[in-house]
Amino acid sequence: MRKALVVVSLLLLVAFALQFVFAAVGAFTKPAGDSAYSLHSLNGMAVIPVLTLLTILLAVLAKAPGRLIGLAVLPLGLVVLQALLAMFANAFTDAAGASTPVGLTIAGLHAVNGIIAVHVVVGVHRGARELAGPAPAVPASVPVREGEPA
Repeated sequence: MRKALVVVSLLLLVAFALQFVFAAVGAFTKPAGDSAYSLHSLNGMAVIPVLTLLTILLAVLAKAPGRLIGLAVLPLGLVVLQALLAMFANAFTDAAGASTPVGLTIAGLHAVNGIIAVHVVVGVHRGARELAGPAPAVPASVPVREGEPA
């Protein structure tokens, strides 16, 4: 289970990194349309949540420390917040459908939240690697008799 946790947390990290690539694809697609962000939406609304749930499940099954399990749960909340931020950013448009300062500010928070999520997933992956690594060596205790030099 611990090795599987390492692999899935790495896949989650890759999915988050690709999310930035897919956002850039959408931003630089000309002419821009709703379909320009389809890869970003699919990855963010399907792939990342599934990998996040799988990471949480594997952390629990691997009997990870509570701190690591909590850290594995955090991206799920950040993904929900991402969806809400995107929804609110799109909701704050003017009558003609153009962006407003409020909508753009919320969209900026969407990007910041994505950066935070990546850092959290890096922490999850590090914790998973430490958990799956070899156990630290315990020095052997050598009994010393009284009167003998140590």
